[in-house]
Amino acid sequence: MTLSSKNVVMIAVMLVFCTLIPSFAHATSKETMNKIDHFIEKQQALSKIPGLSVVIVAKGETVYQKGFGFADLKTKTPVTSDTLFELGSTSKAFTGLAILQLEKQGLLKRSDDVRKYIPWLTLAYNEKKQVITIQQLLSHTSGIPSSSIARIPESTADNALELTVKTLLDQPLNRKPGSSFEYATINYDVLGLVIEQLSNQPFDQYIKQKILEPIGMHHSFVGIHQAPSTAMASGYKIGLMGEQPYTPPVYRGNIPAGYIISDTNDIARWLKFQLGNSDVYSIENKVIRESHAPDKTVEPFDTNTYYANGWAVVEKNKQQYIYHAGENPTFTSYFIMQPDEQIGVAILANMNTSFTTAIGQGVMDLWEGNTIQDQHVSSYQKLDKIVTIVSAIVIAISMIFCYLLFRGVHSLFKKQRCVAKLTYKKIILLSVHIGLVVILLTMIFFAPNMLLGGLNWTFIKVWAPTSISVLLYSIILTSVLFLFVGITLIVTKKKVQS
Repeated sequence: MTLSSKNVVMIAVMLVFCTLIPSFAHATSKETMNKIDHFIEKQQALSKIPGLSVVIVAKGETVYQKGFGFADLKTKTPVTSDTLFELGSTSKAFTGLAILQLEKQGLLKRSDDVRKYIPWLTLAYNEKKQVITIQQLLSHTSGIPSSSIARIPESTADNALELTVKTLLDQPLNRKPGSSFEYATINYDVLGLVIEQLSNQPFDQYIKQKILEPIGMHHSFVGIHQAPSTAMASGYKIGLMGEQPYTPPVYRGNIPAGYIISDTNDIARWLKFQLGNSDVYSIENKVIRESHAPDKTVEPFDTNTYYANGWAVVEKNKQQYIYHAGENPTFTSYFIMQPDEQIGVAILANMNTSFTTAIGQGVMDLWEGNTIQDQHVSSYQKLDKIVTIVSAIVIAISMIFCYLLFRGVHSLFKKQRCVAKLTYKKIILLSVHIGLVVILLTMIFFAPNMLLGGLNWTFIKVWAPTSISVLLYSIILTSVLFLFVGITLIVTKKKVQS
């Protein structure tokens, strides 16, 4: 074969190979997307999540976008890319970016004491007043306890943000500011109030005008009060081993930490913006990169994982991933990005469940061609199953007590029993019986505070599976029935037939 003929053959082979590359790439991409579809559908069935909205961006393009299940189970409204979800704590990245934006404008420094902007916010550790910086609030190293979330007031008032921050005034810090990490959602509510003080406008208006609109997120909203109810997904909680509709209280004072409302169309824009694939000239890429800079002045809160400014940053297999999970009483979200490959994944769900995070991590792994472990177990789902079984047992016992009480009262009406003389022994027995019930109910009332580090039943009712409330009310009802059955048996006796 001559040199020229060899060249002709090589060129022909190259042309054939180049022709096959797009088909091969398309086939691989389609295969990956099919795997993602199957994975999400399987996880949705296991988790009982009513509806999911998923988006993947790569190198500035939206490469996958799909809705699964229903935005509303009652009306069978399907989830679409236009369905609105509460983001939960993935909202913190918007607040963090706004703070860095204000610093870029020279209006604050992250090293500033927060009292420079909120003079009355003096907090103490071991009864000593402390300096808390803006950066410590951003990185959750302020020392504010995580249990402070239970004190956030239900409110729709215009000054709800200030009311929320004021709940900190009678709460001691858990640790010295700057010493270590402790995730406390209210840190970002404090930052929201700082933004209000500096901008002289409500937080929701500032974020809408200075962050969302420049990015082109025109169908996103700051707080449930801004969002059109017609486009909102209905929220659900796990309970009695299934999805249960639930409408939680409104916490307008917690918007900076958890109540941005958005859809996957806008979240795709947000991910592209975060990855530097957006022409938003009013917010420099340098500011975005700074928002991803982890705080390494304290120990990592997880393996190789540090907190940044509304984002968590982890080094895994010599690659950096930037991510955050969001959790509200009836919604969850998960965002994860791999900057080097310019990949971003977002999952929005209308149920409070850790499956949302597991799905997001699994989708990223599948897109990267990695093997996944899809045996996720949700602690809420596991707890709900146990509590549901216990509730059924308690309800069965209450029915027995109900029958015994009915029989006792019926015997009195039929004059088969009569009131007995209260002897010293009966008085002691009655006192012990009443005392046991009072002690049990008192222990139940204070149990969350003693066992869960300062939480309360109001918080548990809002955040925990609905089966917890069923169990609580079942125990109270059973205790009351037990009390009355005991009183009936102690103070009455069988009537002697003449």
